[in-house]
Amino acid sequence: MTALPAPAIAPPPAGQRRAEFFRVFNVHTVTVLFYLCLGVVLPRFLPVLSVGLNERSVGSTFTFLRQNLISGLTVLVTIAAVRAWALGRGWSRPKSLAVGVACVSVATIVSALFRLLVFGVPLGQIPARWPWAIGVWFLWTMIGGMGYALLHFVQEDEVARRALDEESTAQEALTAQMTQARLSALQAQIEPHFLFNTLANVKRLYETAPARGREMLSSLIGYLRAALPTMRQSGSTLRRELELARSYLTILQMRMGERLRFSIEAADELLDAEVPPLVLGTLIENALKHGLAPLPEGGVILIRALREAEQLRIEVHDTGRGFFGEGGTGVGLANTRSRLAALYGGNAAMQLAANQPSGVVATVVLPLTLRRRVAAAQPQEVGA
Repeated sequence: MTALPAPAIAPPPAGQRRAEFFRVFNVHTVTVLFYLCLGVVLPRFLPVLSVGLNERSVGSTFTFLRQNLISGLTVLVTIAAVRAWALGRGWSRPKSLAVGVACVSVATIVSALFRLLVFGVPLGQIPARWPWAIGVWFLWTMIGGMGYALLHFVQEDEVARRALDEESTAQEALTAQMTQARLSALQAQIEPHFLFNTLANVKRLYETAPARGREMLSSLIGYLRAALPTMRQSGSTLRRELELARSYLTILQMRMGERLRFSIEAADELLDAEVPPLVLGTLIENALKHGLAPLPEGGVILIRALREAEQLRIEVHDTGRGFFGEGGTGVGLANTRSRLAALYGGNAAMQLAANQPSGVVATVVLPLTLRRRVAAAQPQEVGA
């Protein structure tokens, strides 16, 4: 079987190579190089200070500084060129270091010859200066090689850190997607649980009082027409949830008659607070199913929304049979707890407590977030 050739790696654009070159050769690196050359010159300049400054000694010092800057700039340009040339080639660390040090070594020899020409040494006398040139080659090859290796390791660290950041970002995005999928699954469980129980009530009323069943079905259609378009949205407002709760309780009151009484209390300033959809409806459905429905005399449901510092507190009071039955064990409440944990973490909670003299108080505490500020008003009470 003939092996397929490895796919060719497309070279990076010229703009990327240019950017890589100037990432190494720039004002900052030239400034560092200047102070490095100044450090090389100082050991020669300090003895001059003990003898005394004169025009010749100062000129000699500046000439020496210039000559070292020639070597330094040559090495720096070589390092920048090699880094740009190696970009996108996928070299291993040993190969990259070997190529870099070799190119720096050649550049230092060239810079030594150039320094001799700038200093005014005739071409015929250059061979006599080989011992000096070898010293320059060794010094700047060592400095350049160390600089290239340091730059290589720093860039490798940057690449590794960037890859780690990208992986962390991808992991966070995946976690967010998983959380959203979990929320959708939980909400899909809550909606049938909420709606099918309502439809069961309509069916039961149709069997006992068809006229009232038709009236209740008409009311239910109006309720569903308002509720269904946004049931699968991730957010709602307290105003909307209270309106749905009022419609739902009105429908059930038609079936239960005097066995069901309810009231709703909420300050106008809280009506635009953001709340998850169907949470309030699940608490009401649980109070009816496990609290009031089993009692022949029925009972009362009170819905209250309060502000506590920067939190919204929603309470559903019922005067049902309390914790003696199955209250608090339904699928709806379990999924509501999971939704709140997924949406708000530890900043939200759902609690169940005994009501006095009978029944249960279901409380949901959420971070208070208002979609728009409205003028504060007196609490309103709606009863039926």
